Amino acid sequence: MKYTDKILEGFFLKRYKRFFVDVIMDGKIVTTYCPNTGSLKGMLNENAKVLVAKVDNPKAKLKYRLEAIRHNGVYVGVNTSLPNGIVYEAINQKKILNHLKGEIKKEVKYGKNSRVDIFIDSMKGKNCFIEVKSVTLSRVKGLAEFPDAKTTRGSKHLIELGEMSKQGHDCYLVYLIQRKDIEIFSIAKDIDEEYYENSIIAKKNGVKFIAFTCEVSKQGIDVKKQIQINEN
Repeated sequence: MKYTDKILEGFFLKRYKRFFVDVIMDGKIVTTYCPNTGSLKGMLNENAKVLVAKVDNPKAKLKYRLEAIRHNGVYVGVNTSLPNGIVYEAINQKKILNHLKGEIKKEVKYGKNSRVDIFIDSMKGKNCFIEVKSVTLSRVKGLAEFPDAKTTRGSKHLIELGEMSKQGHDCYLVYLIQRKDIEIFSIAKDIDEEYYENSIIAKKNGVKFIAFTCEVSKQGIDVKKQIQINEN
């Protein structure tokens, strides 16, 4: 997926009130919008290089948006509004999950007042429900983890995917790791034990868990490869 806005480089200064990040660009402090409600644990290091989008929208309150932070030598995508589109595009282009057949749709209602990120209508009664999670956390070299903070919403999605799977549908949990320096993925049990326990139940109910790394650059974000998931 290519960025549609102009991308600029800068240096991270500080984050505050969750959605605001001060960045130094051309020697000036610029307040940017942070499109990520997670903790971004381990990522917010002063003077870290960042990629910032110049927002081409006259109605936008902030003219800049944080897209990526450099961590351990690679850019890590932090914009959580992008992964659904990245996975949708990759499926359409047959880069991933190319065995799935049917009409692909976004944001389809299902379960108890929820919307699934990607829905594939097979027209044969057995459909496919795909939930996408954005992953940035890496506390150990080569290992990515999710979540980086407690997520009640994430547990809800696991439960509802499990229910769809028990009804005979294909259900996937796609962890999109917005960085390329990862070889294995794991659920962060120490951060959210409830999510970990619900993930075990979801697997028993037939939900398939898969993880992909990405290449993040000034041009955009592209799915790179599928990696192993730690089953512990």
